[in-house]
Amino acid sequence: MKTLLNPTDREEILRRVSNLQVDSPRHWGKMLAGQMICHLNDSFRSAFGEKYASPNTNWFKRSIYKWIALYMPFPWPHGVKTRPEMDQELGGTVPCEFPNDVADFRKLFDRFCTTKQDFAPHPMFGQMTRDERMRWAYLHIDHHFRQFGV
Repeated sequence: MKTLLNPTDREEILRRVSNLQVDSPRHWGKMLAGQMICHLNDSFRSAFGEKYASPNTNWFKRSIYKWIALYMPFPWPHGVKTRPEMDQELGGTVPCEFPNDVADFRKLFDRFCTTKQDFAPHPMFGQMTRDERMRWAYLHIDHHFRQFGV
């Protein structure tokens, strides 16, 4: 099971982000590559408690849905709505210069992987263990990288 706790899986993500280009075509969704990187950066900042993401949770999402998302052996579906603060057409961070946004991704990624602090609650899944957050982050990044064929 892939997770950012595994150094090999972290290296894979860093190799894949190197293959992403500002003009990489999307296979689904509305975001452009630069928006997607900023969306991932916003997700890291939310986990650190540095960017607000409005909660949208209940018992089912914090238990059953979270377990399915983290442990079922199939890719995440397309079209699941994100929180407005993470949505690039609403309150998400606006892309600047693509190389700078990717550099920010690398910094936030490294900080996320090495932090020992507790993460802020996930807006849908609530409080998550470090293991769950590292699994979720791998899956979230993988989902969006597949969206752009990297």
